[in-house]
Amino acid sequence: MSVVLTIAGMVLTGGLQLAPQPVNLNEIAAYQRDAFNRDITRCDELASHPDDPERVAEGIPQSAVDIDAGLTACHEAVEADPSNPRLNYQLARLYGYAGRHGEGDTYRDAALRAGYPQSLFVIGYIRITGWDGRPADPCYGGELVRRSAMAGRLAGLIGFPHYAVSGIFEACPPGLPVIDPAQMRGFLQAARSQTTDFYRLALIEQLEARLSEPAP
Repeated sequence: MSVVLTIAGMVLTGGLQLAPQPVNLNEIAAYQRDAFNRDITRCDELASHPDDPERVAEGIPQSAVDIDAGLTACHEAVEADPSNPRLNYQLARLYGYAGRHGEGDTYRDAALRAGYPQSLFVIGYIRITGWDGRPADPCYGGELVRRSAMAGRLAGLIGFPHYAVSGIFEACPPGLPVIDPAQMRGFLQAARSQTTDFYRLALIEQLEARLSEPAP
């Protein structure tokens, strides 16, 4: 029999793993870029993700990230501008790479509540895959990826239809995530306009073909 206890906002499962209490979907805002400072900080220089469309610096791939220097810089940046979702996301990114997921949850959640597009996709991916070593939740994670697509994040525009046609949402309750074939075709059309990469375009074509197949 599975045992589930809640301790200090965390969920303790029978496997004795701590899973984050998810941010309520109703608490996630529509991201407002102009509401936040976009000046480049040392945190941006050390911790921006190269695929983040809202980054203000060039971006550092995971293999080149200096975690210790980045943590120092991003803590200073968040302390100076605590509501900025870009800085919160970047601090959480570093904690994730360090394997210190619990310490990054507060910052992940701050970015998520602001609807930060990169955060929507990344946290959705983490919850779909269980990348942080905690129980996966593809239903909740899938809705975050869908919302990242609605915010125009390329990975979400392609990723959500990919996850949907792969069947990982089949056991989810209705509406979590929202599965709308017409919306997914729109996502793929938007993705096509954002990329010239051969492999992405090939995947888009395959997904469009799958979505055009008659329902069983």
